[in-house]
Amino acid sequence: MEVDLSPKLCKKVYGGDGGSYYAWSPAELAMLKEGNIGAAKLALEKNGFALPRYSDSAKVAYVLQGDGVAGIVLPEKEERVVALKKGDAIALPFGVVTWWYNKEDTELVVLFLGDTSKAHKTGEFTDFFLTGSNGIFTGFSSEFVSRAWGVDDKAVKTLVGNQTAKGIVKLDGSFKMPEPKKESREGFVYNCEEAPLDVDIKDGGKVVLLNTKNLPLVAEVGLGADLVRLDGKAMCSPGFSCDSALQVTYIVSGSGRVQVVGVDGRRVLETTVKAGHLFIVPRFFVVSKICDPDGMSWFSIITTPNPIFTHLAGRTSVWKALSPQVLEASLKVSPDVEQLFRSMRMNEEIFFPPPK
Repeated sequence: MEVDLSPKLCKKVYGGDGGSYYAWSPAELAMLKEGNIGAAKLALEKNGFALPRYSDSAKVAYVLQGDGVAGIVLPEKEERVVALKKGDAIALPFGVVTWWYNKEDTELVVLFLGDTSKAHKTGEFTDFFLTGSNGIFTGFSSEFVSRAWGVDDKAVKTLVGNQTAKGIVKLDGSFKMPEPKKESREGFVYNCEEAPLDVDIKDGGKVVLLNTKNLPLVAEVGLGADLVRLDGKAMCSPGFSCDSALQVTYIVSGSGRVQVVGVDGRRVLETTVKAGHLFIVPRFFVVSKICDPDGMSWFSIITTPNPIFTHLAGRTSVWKALSPQVLEASLKVSPDVEQLFRSMRMNEEIFFPPPK
């Protein structure tokens, strides 16, 4: 595989006073197209309102910053108005209509990662807006809209033509949007920063998994996810997804070094990543990370709802499962060297603290 795996930053697609919409382009990050993956980011200023839309792709949304409100309407269901806060993950299946609103001073930033295998453009999300200058009903004749909605032509011109903005608007501070209900979060939202830890290694790192056990709706999306927080100078064990899944990683904070090794033991990526970078690890390729002194955190999706990883170092590594004779023959080493190798790291988890 000769595809460039270098991490990339997103670029602005559209926006205004209310906020902006950003996306990663498959023209710059080729693995998006190769892997049928879309990636985008919504940033709303105070009183910013992202108009109702639906997408051609199933997604997982992750709140990177701020507090806000989202409206979620599944096909033939009532609207759920959901309070959002930093660390929230939301599963968005096909056909869901969403809107997003920020009433706070702090910018609301939401990351979207998803599967574009059924999308109009491979490696890109296409949103279909219900209102605005590019809304669906601007394309229908007034006759069709009039008959569909049961209103006269004058009302059609008002309903279709009054909202001249595209995608994002800024509402008046006195405008009252629907208030969220606590119960609306149930089954739709899982906060990865407050959830019980699936892995917790002292001076190493922490992991929270998002799967069908804690958010059943991800089964409809077809994606799993995790939030990983690596402590300063710690290392994440080399590993790969053993169920032919891609791993799409967004660096939430901090910085560090990444290496990816592919076919024939060839290192296909060696680089430094920082907050805002997105990169994709191909199927079965092995990835490892070492973070800088201030630590590093990342949010990843995996293209299966319940991913399984194989690690090549640490207590759960495949090395520990192999018999001593197989290791001696495979590595062409003496029993003493095999014993030394087996004793090192074999009682540690997937994160390794920095050398003392």
